[in-house]
Amino acid sequence: MGKRRRSRELAIKVLFHLDFSRDDPAIAFDLICNNFGASEDVKPFSKELVFGVCIHIKELDDLVAKASQNWRLERIAKVDRSILRLALYELLYRDDIPPKVSINEAVDLGKKFSSEESGAFINGVLDKIYNTLMTDKKSLNIR
Repeated sequence: MGKRRRSRELAIKVLFHLDFSRDDPAIAFDLICNNFGASEDVKPFSKELVFGVCIHIKELDDLVAKASQNWRLERIAKVDRSILRLALYELLYRDDIPPKVSINEAVDLGKKFSSEESGAFINGVLDKIYNTLMTDKKSLNIR
């Protein structure tokens, strides 16, 4: 398994923890790293993801809420919500990661940490948001 995949898995664990605890992200990150024995090589990218999600969480949650028709944000499983937040952060703020990679990684994480159905749900929500974002960017003539 690649370093970035392991970094994303660590980030999901931290984000999931934060959804329950509302701890300081730095404290939560260290706690999860210590409890799960995270290797040093995955921490930097994982930390970037966690802090990025935390900084933009309101915007990310608004996008998920709009795209997940008939599902209030609070009703979405916490692990699925954490995965969606992470993937959306990558889609919006990480130009170094191709959108299809972010979406595929999120689907795989959903299957691993949640359920087979979660993978399909996550794919549907992210696909809808991504296609909307791309349409908006094209209409505004943004690259």
